[in-house]
Amino acid sequence: MATVHFTAHLDGIAPTEPLKVDGETVVEALSHVWPLYKRLRGYVLDDQDRVRKHIAIFIDGNLIRGNAALSHPVSVETEIHVLQALSGG
Repeated sequence: MATVHFTAHLDGIAPTEPLKVDGETVVEALSHVWPLYKRLRGYVLDDQDRVRKHIAIFIDGNLIRGNAALSHPVSVETEIHVLQALSGG
C-alpha cells in the first residue's frame, strides 16, 4: 500500500493524516481517496482529469510534473505528497 500525504493547506478538503491506499499508479492510489473527500478530486484534477496547474505531486521525494505524475507506478513503499503549488515573487 502506498502512503498519500496532503499538505496542510488542503485542510478541510483533504485528510490531515497520511493514508495507506492500494493502487499500481498514482491515479489508482488517489482514486481510493476521492470518495472519502468529495471536494478533493476537483481541486487536484480538472474536468479533463488532468492535474491542475496549482498542484504539485511528489513521488518518493521527486517532483513529477503534470499528468506524468498520474501514471507513475507506485509500490508498497511509495510516498506520494500532494501539495498546493505556489508561485509569485
